[in-house]
Amino acid sequence: MPSGINMTYTIKVSTKIQPHEDVEKVIYSVNNIFPDWKPDKIPKKEIFPTERETIEISGNSESIDIFMQSVASQRILDTAFDAMTMNINVNNTSFSISRQAAIKGKVSFVIDEKPLGGVMNIEIERENLEIWLEDETWHPGRDEIPRQVKDDLAMNRRGEPVEWFDKFGNPTISKSWEEE
Repeated sequence: MPSGINMTYTIKVSTKIQPHEDVEKVIYSVNNIFPDWKPDKIPKKEIFPTERETIEISGNSESIDIFMQSVASQRILDTAFDAMTMNINVNNTSFSISRQAAIKGKVSFVIDEKPLGGVMNIEIERENLEIWLEDETWHPGRDEIPRQVKDDLAMNRRGEPVEWFDKFGNPTISKSWEEE
C-alpha cells in the first residue's frame, strides 16, 4: 500500500451532535479514526436533558493512515474502495462511516440508512484521486482480479455485492443479477 505519496490531500471530517449525545464521546469516536482531528467548535457539556439543538462540527485531518490501517486489518479494502468511490467527482469524494464502530477503532461504511450512534461524513480532495484510492486500497488479490473506479465489480448503490468469486477466481453470481 503506497501510503504517503508526496502529493497533498485535504481530509474534512464533519458530524452532527444530537441534543442527547455526549460531546466528548462523539469527539473521541472521530479521534479514534482521525487522531489529529480538531473540531471547529466544541459545544459545552450539558447535563441531560439539554437545551442544546443539533449542532454540526467539522475540522480537517492531516492523515488517513489510521483509517486505512483499520480498513486493512478488517480486510475490507475492496468495500472501502467501492464506498469511497461511489460519490467520486474528478479530484474529490465523500462518504460516511459509523461513529459507533469508530468508538472501537473499526470502520463501518454507511451507504443508505443512518445507524444508531451517528455518522462521520468524510470528504477527501486530492489530485489524481482515483489512482490514489486504487493504490491505497491495493491488496494481493488485485493481482488476480484488478479493480478500477466504477468497474463492473463495484457494489451497487445499496451496498450489496455485484459479484462474488470462488477460490479459483470464477464468478459465482450470474450477470443477470445486475443493479436494479
